[in-house]
Amino acid sequence: MATPLPIFDEREGPRDECGVFGIYAPGHEVARLAYFGLYALQHRGQESAGIASAGGDGYIITQRALGLVSQVFKEHDLRALGGDLAIGHVRYSTTGSNEWENSQPIHRSAGMGGNRRELALAHNGNLINAVELHASLREQGIGFSSTSDSEIIAALLATHPAETMDEAIADVVPRLQGAYSTVVMTKDRVYAFRDPAGVRPLVLGKLEDRWCVASESCALDIIGAEYLREVRPGECVSFGAEGFTSEMIVEGARPAFCVFEHIYFARPDSRVRDTVLQVIRGRMGEILAREAPVPSADLVIAVPDSGSTAARGFARASGLLQDDGFVKNRYVARTFIQPGQELRKHGLRLKFNPLPEIVAGRRLVVVDDSIVRGNTTRQIVEMLRSAGALEVHLRISAPPVRHPCHYGIDMHTREEMIAHGRTVDEIAQELGADSVAYLSLAGVYEAIGAPREQHCDACFSGEYPLEGTEEAQGKFAFEAVLPMAAPGS
Repeated sequence: MATPLPIFDEREGPRDECGVFGIYAPGHEVARLAYFGLYALQHRGQESAGIASAGGDGYIITQRALGLVSQVFKEHDLRALGGDLAIGHVRYSTTGSNEWENSQPIHRSAGMGGNRRELALAHNGNLINAVELHASLREQGIGFSSTSDSEIIAALLATHPAETMDEAIADVVPRLQGAYSTVVMTKDRVYAFRDPAGVRPLVLGKLEDRWCVASESCALDIIGAEYLREVRPGECVSFGAEGFTSEMIVEGARPAFCVFEHIYFARPDSRVRDTVLQVIRGRMGEILAREAPVPSADLVIAVPDSGSTAARGFARASGLLQDDGFVKNRYVARTFIQPGQELRKHGLRLKFNPLPEIVAGRRLVVVDDSIVRGNTTRQIVEMLRSAGALEVHLRISAPPVRHPCHYGIDMHTREEMIAHGRTVDEIAQELGADSVAYLSLAGVYEAIGAPREQHCDACFSGEYPLEGTEEAQGKFAFEAVLPMAAPGS
């Protein structure tokens, strides 16, 4: 049997990945539009944020820093980022540590390390052949200033001998292995391309007669842009003063869109395959109620906010009452002040406070969208029992997470996952719950309304769709095998 987990750890659950945004809109404040696009994508990464802009002066200006979008950019920053084009990025580090050097957009200046062209780049995903590509570039004397795999893509494009960016992208993309929804900006054009399996999301929109791209449709909504469609797997789109182009760079790969986007990562108001995720997550709760009912229960509550939509679906399908069992402090993630030992023993109360008047004397169904390590969930069960709950039945609107992700989500190692080496009954015992039940993988795809053959569900099944994944390096691969390179070295 797996070893017991520590009582409290702040890093619970799968960690968000990254969000990208790009726009060409002369006559508009493009940096301000990028700011609000990133603000809508803040859920995808809270470690750093950045915007790069370009205009008629022929220069690319980049600003990036550690922190949330609202902390990184002030009014004077947006005024300084003028121009007709802009790209932006919010980051959670999935390759490389959380340091300023790894924040994005990455800016490769002409003349740096053999560059032929100047560009800025923002990337969501993870390259599984990053170490090999990095070593090859270093052998050519090409320097790096970060330990992010995103800079590898930037270096490949910036130093490519092709005369045009279109030609460089067409040659570089087939050499990349893994997940990469990427936005690139030159001084006069924005390019956006997606890996041939379409692992990470990327959507195309239009603002009046101008173009934009983003990780999710919610970023288009906030700036008043029209959602047009998803960027197709293997497709590169570009837009600028010379108009819009689209080209399929790589075709024929097995589609492998991340199923966890449906369950957890994407905002509930974003669209995937033209369906709002709020609807899909409600269906997951309904199917969960059918697959794992709790006949003795008299109240459904959610772990806010991640389980709220599925909890409503569970309550609808089961005919049970639903209420709020917790009040959530929505500002916990905004503080840089650590709680200290005296408060750390209270753990999750910094974020959730149970309501005894709601849960006392009740047999509860507690719905959440996932359990990875279980530390937070264990504390939730303890808090509910302390508040007077008679029974606590956990219902999870996803299958057990048993395998790490190599495509842009930090899922921890197998040994850290509570489902690793444990049966469902053992998980319930470990968490102190009366019962635990998960949504089946078949139930997930029933809710999505799309076949498994079009998705990646490796974190549940261990079946990685991209060749070479099992040999992939970890998040800190560069720190482990390569020295930090000085800029332009």
